[in-house]
Amino acid sequence: MPRPSLLRRVRRAAPAPAGSGDELRRHYRARLADPLDENLAVFAAYWNRGYACNPRAVYEKALELVPGLRGVWVVRAGEEHSIPAHVETVRPATPEYFEAVARARWLINNVNWPNNLVKREGQTHVMTHHGTPLKKMGLDVRDAPGREKSDDFDAFLRRCGRWDFSVAANAFSTQAWATAYPGLSFESLETGYPRNDVLAAATAQDVARAREALGLTDDQTAVLYAPTHREFETDGGELLDLGAVAAALGPGHVLLARQHYLEHEGWSAGGGSIRDVSAHPSVEELCLAADSLVTDYSSIMFDYAVLDRPIIIHAADWEAYRLKRGTYFDLLSEPPGIVTRSAAEVVQALGSGTDDPGLRAAFRERFCSLEDGDAAARVVRRVFLGERVAA
Repeated sequence: MPRPSLLRRVRRAAPAPAGSGDELRRHYRARLADPLDENLAVFAAYWNRGYACNPRAVYEKALELVPGLRGVWVVRAGEEHSIPAHVETVRPATPEYFEAVARARWLINNVNWPNNLVKREGQTHVMTHHGTPLKKMGLDVRDAPGREKSDDFDAFLRRCGRWDFSVAANAFSTQAWATAYPGLSFESLETGYPRNDVLAAATAQDVARAREALGLTDDQTAVLYAPTHREFETDGGELLDLGAVAAALGPGHVLLARQHYLEHEGWSAGGGSIRDVSAHPSVEELCLAADSLVTDYSSIMFDYAVLDRPIIIHAADWEAYRLKRGTYFDLLSEPPGIVTRSAAEVVQALGSGTDDPGLRAAFRERFCSLEDGDAAARVVRRVFLGERVAA
């Protein structure tokens, strides 16, 4: 049985679409006959969960560089708290949404748009993705034993076939997407990740502001714990017992616990030295505030490596994960830092400040060489302004 202090993994229930039916379908078909709005770009992230990730960074840079651009975000009900007041939004499956996606010149997302979205001639679709892939993706997981056998890969490829551009953080990602999404004609934008611009360009003042926003004092060591999601059933033993880790580290450490967005329940462990930051709207701010990262197989390791700070890979179930999900490389042979297999080893690494700068340097050279703070500008110049840009 899982320990009570562990995160329970429950997939979020998808809300029913608002206003679906014949009337909305007729409205959408009518709007598809309207001319495109050459100044309109529609953005979304994480299945309309909020204002985040690469689409956010592209949006903000596009408003800066593209004259007359109007950006609209698709945001589901209940996520209004994460949206700045100046950002124009529409809710999915509403007349306003269908008008926006029917007439937009550009559509930018970090996941696929729904099956019913029609790509019109003259529209440009940008897939930004939302992580460098350690785990296998797309068609590369067709035979993975941990996947649902009901996956409709034909429909999946039709959705991917709408992409005009695919943003890649590095050459490794470009190579992975070539097998994950085979036979498609998108242009790979090997630019670095727009969302990582704030990490690459961060100043000491930026770090201080991020820590202050989280209530961290100068004498506290902040550890960001961000495990990934598992599609297969587990007993929870792969997750850290945060209560035990916090007790062993003592009051000088603060654990910032961030669950994956596909999880439902929060952290049940409490206490001032453990803070559930799962609802925090900016992962980048969490990274800036943290002195080190503990993760397992989450793509956050590739982002956090931009900061050149210690990373601990807690690989308690590596063999099961690699078998059931599949990975593109052997993380334990090429980690960004110390690898642990038990909570005691995590405590030892954190408490002693054990680190391996050589491992981190090799990891950064392979995955972070394009992260110079200008990735979003490169994407905007190519996609919106039609320029040929080099990383």
